[in-house]
Amino acid sequence: MSTTSSVNGSNIPAAGLSNTPANMQINQKDFLQLITAQMKDQNPLSPSDPTQFVTQLEGMSQVSAMQSMQNSMQASAIMSGTTLIGRSILAPGTQATLATGGAIGGAVEAPAGTSKLTVSVQDSTGATVDTFNVTPADTGLTSFIWKGATTTGATAAAGTYTIGVTATVNGKTQVLDPMVVNKVDSVLLDPTTNAVDVETDNGTVPLTSIVSVM
Repeated sequence: MSTTSSVNGSNIPAAGLSNTPANMQINQKDFLQLITAQMKDQNPLSPSDPTQFVTQLEGMSQVSAMQSMQNSMQASAIMSGTTLIGRSILAPGTQATLATGGAIGGAVEAPAGTSKLTVSVQDSTGATVDTFNVTPADTGLTSFIWKGATTTGATAAAGTYTIGVTATVNGKTQVLDPMVVNKVDSVLLDPTTNAVDVETDNGTVPLTSIVSVM
């Protein structure tokens, strides 16, 4: 099981994390020492081709440049993630948090031929507390908002709710994958994959899957 490092804005990890164990890593100084030892210990009657050393040095330079680029890209992703802390994002998901007196927003991409979208809201017990219809947009995403009212008109309690969306497409019902709005609490860095994710009240969201920022 992989582990993640959390970033909450005050403890940004240094760039340059490596998947290679520390006792197996090599830097430019170590590499030059190896080259020197190789030249010193070579057979004087059959010396190594000098071009081989040049090729090895060029390879080391290329690897170093690639590592530097990777570190720079990773640092940029981390910084981008930390700027989202405290902000709301729209991303694929089904769970969102209703604050007292608040609302839950979301969006969905309707297939061609959709005549109606139906949004359902379920509480933590799985009971449906509200359903409402949304007119699909002509192009792009169709936004929706649940203002926290139940089917009886009562105000729903604050908490986590599950959002579902179905579409009527050419007279047939089709289940869609919604996107919901959640607030970003922290940023996570997975040392195994170097992937940067954001942590919300309702789970982890890959940085690359965020659709929009509010």
